[in-house]
Amino acid sequence: QLEALAALATYHFEHPEDPFPRVDATSKHLIGYDMGHPLMPAEQFVTNSITFDEGRRIFIVSGSNMSGKSTFLRTVGVNVVLAMAARTVRARGMELCPMAIGSSLKIADSLAGGVSKFYAEISRLRIILNLTEQPLPLLFLIDEIFQGTNSHDRQQGAQAVIIELLRRGAMGMLTTHDLALARIPETYKSAMQNVHFSDTLVQGELHFDYSLKEGVVHKSNAIELMRSVGL
Repeated sequence: QLEALAALATYHFEHPEDPFPRVDATSKHLIGYDMGHPLMPAEQFVTNSITFDEGRRIFIVSGSNMSGKSTFLRTVGVNVVLAMAARTVRARGMELCPMAIGSSLKIADSLAGGVSKFYAEISRLRIILNLTEQPLPLLFLIDEIFQGTNSHDRQQGAQAVIIELLRRGAMGMLTTHDLALARIPETYKSAMQNVHFSDTLVQGELHFDYSLKEGVVHKSNAIELMRSVGL
């Protein structure tokens, strides 16, 4: 515990400009203004803002490879962890209510445990759903949901999980390359929204701005990335 407190104090000493968050338990919300990842140098990261409230509780994040989807989930999650530890956050400002965090960001199989990647993921999602039964509101962060199964089962399973999280009052983000999942907010416009990250191809080279944009991504860079490594 002493080492953890020393680490947090050291970070605060090295980033004196970072503000303390404003915590308000009167409503279910999370607003991050110009957030960056705390472990990245300021000259390297691009800041992004996002707002969760009763009107916008779930974001489906689409985007091309390496465009910043997973890093953004980590950026939001780490800053909320810092806020819940009563520490400064890597942002221009943050307002939130006390909340629990459930994440599925880096799931791996286990030879020793006899567990496939897909089974490890659904076990983690079960834990996330269980967190909605606790007193605190839940913030979920799910990266590339059900990528270990076929597209039909992924779409049906993902839709069921998202709708159940919405029904249970959770807030959160889910990234995906499967644009069929981006159609879910069309049915739940009052509570869900599509956002995306994208890239541009300039003289055969991919360029990323790492900026969060509204709507669904309309392009892919997988083939260009394959060409760039000689496949």
